[in-house]
Amino acid sequence: MNRWWPVFFGFFLIVVLFGGLTTVVSSATSSSVSYTEFKALVTHGAIQEVYLDEDSIRATRVDLNETEKLLIIPRVPGDDDLVQLLETHGVQVSGVPKNACSDGSPLLFLFPLLMLAGFWWIMMRQGGPSRGVAAFGRNTATLAPEEGTGVTFEDIAGVDEAVEELQEIIAFLTTPERFTSLGGRPPKGVLLVGPPGTGKTLLARAVAGEADVPFFSMSGSSFVEMFVGVGAARVRDLFKVAEEHAPCIIFIDELDAVGKARGLSGAAGNEEREQTLNQLLVELDGFDNRNGIIVMAATNRPETLDQALLRAGRFDRQVLVDRPDVRGREAILEVHSAKLKLDEEVSLRDIARVTPGFAGADLANILNDAALLAARREQTSIMMKDIQDAIERTVAGLEKKNRRLSEKERCVVAYHECGHAICAAASPGSDPVKKISIIPRGIAALGYTIQMPLEDRYLMSQSELLNRITVLYGGRVAEEIVFGDITTGAHDDIRKASDLSRRMVTEYGMSRTVGAINYSGETQPNPFGLGPSAPGAALTSPKTAELIESEVRRITDLCHERAHQILLENRALLEEMAQHLLEHEVLDGEEMNHLLARAHAAEPLHQAPPLSPTSVEE
Repeated sequence: MNRWWPVFFGFFLIVVLFGGLTTVVSSATSSSVSYTEFKALVTHGAIQEVYLDEDSIRATRVDLNETEKLLIIPRVPGDDDLVQLLETHGVQVSGVPKNACSDGSPLLFLFPLLMLAGFWWIMMRQGGPSRGVAAFGRNTATLAPEEGTGVTFEDIAGVDEAVEELQEIIAFLTTPERFTSLGGRPPKGVLLVGPPGTGKTLLARAVAGEADVPFFSMSGSSFVEMFVGVGAARVRDLFKVAEEHAPCIIFIDELDAVGKARGLSGAAGNEEREQTLNQLLVELDGFDNRNGIIVMAATNRPETLDQALLRAGRFDRQVLVDRPDVRGREAILEVHSAKLKLDEEVSLRDIARVTPGFAGADLANILNDAALLAARREQTSIMMKDIQDAIERTVAGLEKKNRRLSEKERCVVAYHECGHAICAAASPGSDPVKKISIIPRGIAALGYTIQMPLEDRYLMSQSELLNRITVLYGGRVAEEIVFGDITTGAHDDIRKASDLSRRMVTEYGMSRTVGAINYSGETQPNPFGLGPSAPGAALTSPKTAELIESEVRRITDLCHERAHQILLENRALLEEMAQHLLEHEVLDGEEMNHLLARAHAAEPLHQAPPLSPTSVEE
């Protein structure tokens, strides 16, 4: 609609201006007089020409300023002497009525025709030759050029399992007789599922590139418009065009935009989306896959899709495109660094080890940021320090060099960050600390402590979760011990600690008092852990909700007290590290490791009653 409102507004403005202009011209060039006044004007020689018809008289009057004006006089029947009166006074008489517009300006006749023709031309040309009024129902899919998508499986790394699954699709598109000869039926639809940035769209383009077939790509949101029936018409047109180019691949990105479960909302605006979804379901059932049409789609929210889309015969093949492991990250870095000029000291394996949880898009962005940093520093190659700075920029945010803290604030931040680091070093099984800094970064971070796991983790034990909560409270406890007062700097730590302890009780079943029951309220959990979890109190009785709050409070108090004991036992180390951090602003490398190695280890909390020693999937 945003594309059309200037055209509609311009048309409305033209109509108003034309109507006003016509009214002004008409009122300025014509008027009505009585029949008696008309005869008097003829007698006085003020009438120059007269045009007679059966109902009216049109007369041209000339005033003293020799200005012509059109008079319109109703015809009086039975006055046979009128023509004689006109001829007696030398008035030119004609029996053919004259067009009113011609008395004003010839443009008044041509203007509306030109205006309508121009408006129609604009509407037909709006958005290009393939769009316009007659093309609302046409699909807006982009067809890859004849030379192909330019992407093959050689450009894909870190998702070997997904590539192996998609090899079958390529085999069907290139040699369909292998399947039909055995009576087999290849899948009609392939749904690529995974977190954002893992390369789902790139995989679809690689399948088309490997099979060397036409590739139609379209976003799910492109189907739905404000006009009723447009989405369904575009679905029909898309499959009709695909049949003409078979064998081919249809790729629908962000399928959840059009494929959400029906009936979840009573809003009238959803009717068009549901009609579009219904038409998509019909087309998936209707087209014959022997024609060689494969429908691929991608989404990072599979829990919101309508179940009719996922049944057998439609998107019956689901391929997981997950975040890569350490070997996958190294392979992705090799692909993206092929065109970069890296220094000899750069180790892609080390980069892969310190970037757990990073998707392919994140890794590509890190290398690009590192190249920009190296160019800004006028270097001839990308150094390891550039890549480390790019990782910190991604994890902690942009460095704010112009944000100047007072000496008191710098002191508070230094003790706060050292409290986190010492609690992490003193907790057995906790992730090692990589860097401590009191240089502000991001929107609100006045300092940061970076911990990096040594390997990819898929399970976390109860004791490891308690370690995390202890480390989160380490900053607040350091402020309490050193200054006897607290600040707002720990608000994000408290939020994370509260959320983690609540999930331990309501989702992970790590409380004997509450039991191994899920009280999170998540009816459709996201398989990738995206988005905040719902509060558990929504599905509980008041008594159970009170019990949950009591357990959450007990866990947070336990970890807070543990952080207090750790920092009291390491008070001298806290003072030494804080002073060093105030002097240099950054602690890392061998010097930081040497200091943290002196921290006294605390007793693990995995046997602390009444928590149960179970494990939880991260």
